[in-house]
Amino acid sequence: MRIHIISIGGAVMHNIAIALREQGHEVSGSDDEIYDPSKSRLEAVGLLPKKMGWNPEQLGVDIDFCILGMHAKADNPEIQEARLLGIPMYSFPEFIARHAADKEKVVIAGSHGKTTTTAMVMHVLRANDYEFDFLVGGEVEGFRHTVRLSDAPLMVIEGDEYLSSALDDRPKFLHYAPQISVITGIAWDHINVFPTYESYERAFVDFLAAQDEAADVYYYEGDEQLERLVDEGPEKLTAVGYTALDYRIDKEGALHFELGEEEYKARVQGVHNMQNMAAAAQVCDSLGLSMEQIGTALATFTTPAKRLQQLQTGAGHRVIRDFAHAPSKVKTTLASIVEQYPNEKWAAVSELHTYSSLNKAFLPQYKGALAPAERAMVFFSPHTLKMKEMEPMSSEDIRSGFDRSDLSVGTDPEQLKEFLVDAANAGCSLLLMSSGTFHGTDLDKIAEEYMDRLVKAKK
Repeated sequence: MRIHIISIGGAVMHNIAIALREQGHEVSGSDDEIYDPSKSRLEAVGLLPKKMGWNPEQLGVDIDFCILGMHAKADNPEIQEARLLGIPMYSFPEFIARHAADKEKVVIAGSHGKTTTTAMVMHVLRANDYEFDFLVGGEVEGFRHTVRLSDAPLMVIEGDEYLSSALDDRPKFLHYAPQISVITGIAWDHINVFPTYESYERAFVDFLAAQDEAADVYYYEGDEQLERLVDEGPEKLTAVGYTALDYRIDKEGALHFELGEEEYKARVQGVHNMQNMAAAAQVCDSLGLSMEQIGTALATFTTPAKRLQQLQTGAGHRVIRDFAHAPSKVKTTLASIVEQYPNEKWAAVSELHTYSSLNKAFLPQYKGALAPAERAMVFFSPHTLKMKEMEPMSSEDIRSGFDRSDLSVGTDPEQLKEFLVDAANAGCSLLLMSSGTFHGTDLDKIAEEYMDRLVKAKK
């Protein structure tokens, strides 16, 4: 088939393009801007557009269908041309649903932890020689891409609640009709498309209502709002609550978890991953794996790229980076790291990078998120605010939102470096949290310099 992808440079979209090429389809695509790693990956397989921009002239009646990414707006000239030519157009979740229509489907949903939980399920299945397709929002160790499309009988999907495309305002996860679902928790996010908590919650109400009577739904019962939604859900719903796996922390700070009759040593950071492991274990048990098969595989699991990644360790300290950006993610990530390493003082830096986090009205959702840190900074780029055409924020706006009077606020890499020098001299381990790049900062270099300073300060 001949398939054209409008907005091919997105994190998921370029992986779909590569997966379709590997299936033997003729694939083309376009975008107005493409950055690495998407750019290099598309170039390596001959899918990088020859010129940037929207080029309606490359569409023709010989194209079987188009797939739309979220970056493509409704007035996109290629969308208009496809309509004139009568070419079918699908949002990417609609396309994935069509691809997986006859497969058994597992969908991992929730405001936080869904990428890691999806990756855990993938890891366990691969370790036990399962054939399956997948779509996941982060790079998973041992998998070349984040999307696989084949004739496998099973597909594991990270189910995002965000809107499907400019032409389809349904949450992505409403397309999939899974036989097994997980909801990890609910915390308001994506204020640009869900302006109230109630509108955000509605997406999950609809997800529960869409479950088939024979489907299995696993939900984190420690989330009171989620438990309420399940209780108020349709009578046909087959929902089972789960809690975190039993665990202990040894004197080196390593996590050990119990599954079945055995204890295993984990390779992951963050005690909140005991919740994610519990969800993954429920899914894999439903797919027919034994507790021993699941536990043995989970003991070798490492988190996806940028999720609680140890950049440096030494002298009883560590530098960790994480993708956390939404309030619940920042709060949970920092609290779980402090619990895992209670004998270390912690400095935490959180970057405000998304539309929601840069919205002054949303800032109070971060109240207390950085409280467990000895020292804390919030970093944001005024340039990003301008690019997103958003209202400026002051340091006092941020301190008030986070409810921390001693909070440092930085808007450029030099201020970040000054904060890190002080934190290292004070003997703090470091947690860097962002879905961005701290305005292009080389975090590996920052981590190396930070650890060098920590070691010297300790001497």
